[in-house]
Amino acid sequence: MDKLELEGKWNQIKGSVKQKFGDWFDNDDTFANGKFDEIVGKIQEKTGQTKDQIEQFIKDWKDDDASDEDLKTPQS
Repeated sequence: MDKLELEGKWNQIKGSVKQKFGDWFDNDDTFANGKFDEIVGKIQEKTGQTKDQIEQFIKDWKDDDASDEDLKTPQS
């Protein structure tokens, strides 16, 4: 297991703990952050990319999607 695979596994574990913590205290933000960390960890494990690379890709994708939505919004 290389370093990036290990980091991916760690992010999955960290995400699972955050999800459980969010459930205990009824905190949706903590649960959502935990789910995100878990997903990033799985992507890291499969692709070998760093957490920063994956988060930047998701941010860019989200920004592009928001721009597309702006184009679809009727103008007044």
